[in-house]
Amino acid sequence: MSAGVDSTVAAALLQKQGYEVVGVFMHFWQEESLDKARENKCCSLESYQELKKICQQLEIKLVVANVEKEFKKEIVDYFLREYKNGRTPNPCVACNKEIKFKVLLKKMLELKADYVATGHYARIKKIQDTRNLPRTRIEASKKQKIYKLFEAKDKEKDQTYFLYNLNQKQLAKILFPIGEYQKSQVRKMAKKFKLAVHDKKESQDICFINSSVANFLTKYLKLRKGKIINQARKIVGEHQGLPLYTLGQRKGINIGGDGPYYVAGKDFAKNRLLVTNQKEAEILFKKEMELEDVNWIGEIPKFPTKILARTRYRNPLFSAIIKSYGMRHRTCKIVFNQAQKNITPGQSAVFYAKNGELLGGGVIK
Repeated sequence: MSAGVDSTVAAALLQKQGYEVVGVFMHFWQEESLDKARENKCCSLESYQELKKICQQLEIKLVVANVEKEFKKEIVDYFLREYKNGRTPNPCVACNKEIKFKVLLKKMLELKADYVATGHYARIKKIQDTRNLPRTRIEASKKQKIYKLFEAKDKEKDQTYFLYNLNQKQLAKILFPIGEYQKSQVRKMAKKFKLAVHDKKESQDICFINSSVANFLTKYLKLRKGKIINQARKIVGEHQGLPLYTLGQRKGINIGGDGPYYVAGKDFAKNRLLVTNQKEAEILFKKEMELEDVNWIGEIPKFPTKILARTRYRNPLFSAIIKSYGMRHRTCKIVFNQAQKNITPGQSAVFYAKNGELLGGGVIK
């Protein structure tokens, strides 16, 4: 529980369904700041104090999981390392995989609980399946209970993009109580339950950063200024350090004249930032991509296989084919039906079926 409306309503709904609920507050590493107005930060002291009042109102026990050390190593250090290496990471994907669900499932065992629940907008469906699944995941040749992950009813708030690393063992123990509701319905329920969070603003920022991403990177990385080069190989400006820029970026490049300019690439060998002032320039598009650290939630399909893919959280789905796969099914090559813009190494690409089922995903290599 973060003291936000989603996790609070999730707890209240479970209570009304007859579950005994225990709230878990995770204490993450957070950037030091002179700014004390952190009420929207999910892991802040202010949120914890607010959450204590919420749990008292709901009459549920609250426990604290201090994962500051683990969070710093697995999320913050990874975040900085990826930017340093010229990639654009997604810390929320990494946090769900390496911190949140690992910690919650461990706490579930410690508390002798039956399930883990969160305020994610996603839906889990359990079905009976007679197909043979990989022996490494589920014993083959027997009728099995298969857990499938689907988009939330509220497509605008759907968070399955961040959950593609979940597996069958985890899904069997997870509940997403608000996945069948629209966000507006969740707020109305919070008001109906007389919970003070019903009109609370949402935090859209990275939870461990109390400034901007650029300021955070400038603070923790050694950056070198360099030349900005356009497609004609002409110097058009000076960049402040290559890790501060991501493919397709328009704002913050600070080039006047015949702009706006878009980041088209990075030349680390010469410390140069490549830009174009053509919004639909060919250099911004790719016909294929390679993925690493791939995870399939259920059955691994036969290849080549058709999928719908999403390469960033808010990006639309597009048609593609997974044409080849690496050893142990941990890497793959995806070819798009139509060239896609701003394919960014470090971001996650996620696979869906036409019915909204999340099949899996991986990290763009």
